[in-house]
Amino acid sequence: MATTLSIIKADVGSIGGHIRPSERLIQVVGDYVTTKGKGIISDFFLSHTGDDIALLFSHSRGKGDGNVHQLAWEAFVAGTQVAKEQGLYGAGQDLLKDSFSGNVRGMGPAVAEMEFEERPNEPFLFFAADKTDPGAYNLPLYLAFTDPMYNSGLMLSPSMNRGFRFVLMDVEYTKGDRIIELNAPEETYDIAALLRDNQRFVVESIFSRNTGDISVSVSTTRLHNIAGKYTGKDDPVMLVRVQGTFPATGEVLAPYSIGHFVAGFMRGSHTGPLMPVKMNSGISFFDGPPVVCCLGFCVHKGKFTEPADVFDHPYWDYIRSRVSRKATEMRAQGFSGAAMLPYSELEYGGIVEKMKILDQRFKVRGEI
Repeated sequence: MATTLSIIKADVGSIGGHIRPSERLIQVVGDYVTTKGKGIISDFFLSHTGDDIALLFSHSRGKGDGNVHQLAWEAFVAGTQVAKEQGLYGAGQDLLKDSFSGNVRGMGPAVAEMEFEERPNEPFLFFAADKTDPGAYNLPLYLAFTDPMYNSGLMLSPSMNRGFRFVLMDVEYTKGDRIIELNAPEETYDIAALLRDNQRFVVESIFSRNTGDISVSVSTTRLHNIAGKYTGKDDPVMLVRVQGTFPATGEVLAPYSIGHFVAGFMRGSHTGPLMPVKMNSGISFFDGPPVVCCLGFCVHKGKFTEPADVFDHPYWDYIRSRVSRKATEMRAQGFSGAAMLPYSELEYGGIVEKMKILDQRFKVRGEI
């Protein structure tokens, strides 16, 4: 029987602004899943990154299952009620609809899912990011799956000698899921040309060309278009199967040492370096910096081991220090140039309205 992994994540309320959810909110969401999930899921794990709560499920119902999605939706609704009772900021802010309609995609929560036949040992990585968008994963995935400078297995391991198939989505297209499939290594330069634009072309999934099996699933959606207006960053989650025919865990993690610049930070409208953080870390400086958590698991017959917090290691303390310096330097530039996103990507529309008013006051010198 195939195993399905599903991550469903949402921000339904936070202490002190966008810092972190309350302990009571987290407990209520977890208790709801424990009580109502019997007969629906095989196992689950609950964590938060910044102000977002993520539910990791194991089940045998396949991707997009209505019962699994409804379980997560109702758990978030229960959490929203607690957030309102406690007066938390942004209570229910990621629940864009009034009621569940069969699947949470397009309703606000971020979703990443994959279905596969378990290997005798099945290690995988759970990624959750906050104060950024799905394009934040573009560069790390490109380097981990195409570049032998980061993935030596591309040279050393026969199980990866045919490379990987990338499925990329054009998230600006509004009429449907516009995707392209490109193969590495033959089309590596084409993949790079698209992934350069983190706000438009985003990795949705990656497959082994040796076996055809899925390795990566990202919560890539057209959320800001589906909602009917720009709703801000998607605070993405991701699943990555590792080892064997896929990159090793260390090869997937290596690119996060860069602290590469991504969209996000305060009001989702700035540029900042992505900081690898420990499990259940909050948000602080300038509503940031953009952060990513990664937990390693094994799943066997649908049951999870305890998580291994891969960024809870002295090496990553050094990286966090470097990223802090990069964030401070970029924020010193304030609103100017690359420090702030272009108008088309600004989460808050006030400046767009301001520009419309100012535009009417411009005059061409010398014209009557």
